[in-house]
Amino acid sequence: MQMWYERLKTKSARRLLLAILAVGVALAVAGYEFPKPASAAAATPAAGPLSEGSVSALLALDQAMETVAARVTPAIVNVTVTSKAAPERGDAGNQNDNDDSQQFFGPGANPFGNRFFEQIRPRPEIQHGLGSGVIISPAGYIVTNNHVVNGAVDIRVTMSDRRVLPAKLIGADRLTDLAVIKVNASDLPSVPWGDSTRLHPGQTVLAFGNPLGFRFTVTRGIVSALNRPNPFSSDRRAPGEFIQTDAAINQGNSGGPLVDARGEVVGINTFLISPSGAFAGMGFAIPTQIVRPTIDSLIHNGKVEHGYMGIGISDVTPDEAKFFHVTNATGAVVTEVEPDSPAGKAGLKVGDVITELDGAAVDNAGQLQVEVGQKRPGTTIRLNVFRDGKSVTLPVTLEAMRDRENGSQNESSAKGKPRWGLAVDDLTPELRQQIGAGSNLRGAVIDQVVPGSSADNAGLQSGDVILEVNRHAVQSAADARADLARIPQGQDALVLVWSNGGNTFRVLHPNAG
Repeated sequence: MQMWYERLKTKSARRLLLAILAVGVALAVAGYEFPKPASAAAATPAAGPLSEGSVSALLALDQAMETVAARVTPAIVNVTVTSKAAPERGDAGNQNDNDDSQQFFGPGANPFGNRFFEQIRPRPEIQHGLGSGVIISPAGYIVTNNHVVNGAVDIRVTMSDRRVLPAKLIGADRLTDLAVIKVNASDLPSVPWGDSTRLHPGQTVLAFGNPLGFRFTVTRGIVSALNRPNPFSSDRRAPGEFIQTDAAINQGNSGGPLVDARGEVVGINTFLISPSGAFAGMGFAIPTQIVRPTIDSLIHNGKVEHGYMGIGISDVTPDEAKFFHVTNATGAVVTEVEPDSPAGKAGLKVGDVITELDGAAVDNAGQLQVEVGQKRPGTTIRLNVFRDGKSVTLPVTLEAMRDRENGSQNESSAKGKPRWGLAVDDLTPELRQQIGAGSNLRGAVIDQVVPGSSADNAGLQSGDVILEVNRHAVQSAADARADLARIPQGQDALVLVWSNGGNTFRVLHPNAG
């Protein structure tokens, strides 16, 4: 019995000890601070957004840009071109804007791309290119670049509503790099013209287009500079006066509009300068002071006739001013006068400083070039010239600027198409070096061949040299043009051509119709 009592007492003591231990553990656990749940942390208030009053200027700017973009984007189109390629000049091999990448976005160390004539080499017979355009009329007229549609055999336009429409070429102007195409549609959204002469560096501008295949893109920047020359042009008659902008312009942007804060077109994007071929902060657009008269002429006449004086000009620098006896570094100094040109006939001389055109001041050479080029052949202009410290007024009757791309007007058919489909130029020392022609070679170098033309069908290409036409020796480009123009309509022409170091005869058959 006592033994039983001792056992009971032992069990009771153990139970009491376990109970005390359990209570102690419970109290310890209760005193431990567990991590708080996420809901508890979320209850702590976060920093609130900035008040609208403190960022009202930025919000207003965003809203304004959104308004402009929404207004302009419906009038932007994507231009897809299938073209018959001419032989490549240069070494650039990027995809084309037809070929926008080669002409304006060349790679390598050349900071101006690689548009320059370096080497003739074959290119694919058929090419596909992408570019941009802007609708300027509800009737379906679209502005783009000439280099986008040059050589096109098929043009397709993608609208902002995803419709794909065929387009036809109304007219193109190689000198200004502008073209007009048209789709068969009506009541289309369009964008109004702005005045590029009222632009100032620092103004906000937006560039619209289809860069790198990304359709209907808008980028924002400012006017970086005005009246920039064209560093790519091999034709000194080509106008400059480009708008420079830091709004991003890339492959595919060519032909799209540069728009001001009012939603008005102030320029047509055309090229950029970059050591890599990608956007580097320097894009360029053709100003509307050049675009509008060119486009109007293309729509109404299908072509542009540029006035021509026949002089070389440059700006007057402060260092030069004293040598020309002018007090201000303004005006355009004559550096060359072509023989038998309108300027030569009017008595202009090298060293003359042109200060006024028809009573309006001439600030620089680019301005004079643009204004003269926009006047019709046959127009008589009055130039105020500073010569040896004296002011002289000279009347100059402008002539038609001969377009090297189309050749002589006498070579055209009644429909206005090139008769033989080639353009020629004189063999200069530079061209001889580029095509590997010896100094004893005489003739006319082919500058361009129109796809599908008589010259193209005969296998002629850029860089070939015409030595004879119908067994008559050719000494210059003028000889070649005259000899080809004298061939009666409907008859073949036999030409002796130097190509790749050897001579061959080729027969040019007139195209039917």
